[in-house]
Amino acid sequence: MVVHADPDELLQKGRQALQQKNFLSALAYFEKAYAERKTPLTASYYGLCMATERGKVSDGIVLCEGAIALEPHEPRHYLNLAKVYLKADRKTDCLETLRKGLAQGDEPEIRQLLGTIGVRKPPVFSFLPRRHFLNRYLGFVLSRLRLR
Repeated sequence: MVVHADPDELLQKGRQALQQKNFLSALAYFEKAYAERKTPLTASYYGLCMATERGKVSDGIVLCEGAIALEPHEPRHYLNLAKVYLKADRKTDCLETLRKGLAQGDEPEIRQLLGTIGVRKPPVFSFLPRRHFLNRYLGFVLSRLRLR
């Protein structure tokens, strides 16, 4: 890799590497781009790769949340943060972040990830909490009987 490359070019190459599921190369591109120019977009992608490739989830969350704070109307930042939350097994935070991202703009990848994760069915008794044993037990029984 060239010592002093254009950060925009590095960002583009990193995004291509992400699309090809080559996370290690993407991490190298985003790390270099972030070192050259600290923009919200490079921070967001660098945070995503740091969490997925190096396992530094908390650092990834900090970078992605910082990008959202600087550019709150960019849906890609929400998408990257949601992927980090998914990596950390924080599904509730992931879904909430994806919904916030959809409110900022229509990003097809956000819709695709929402469809992949799925949406929970409403509780059997809406006046009781979701975790109440009646909702859990009846929901389980009704789903086994294929009535729900």
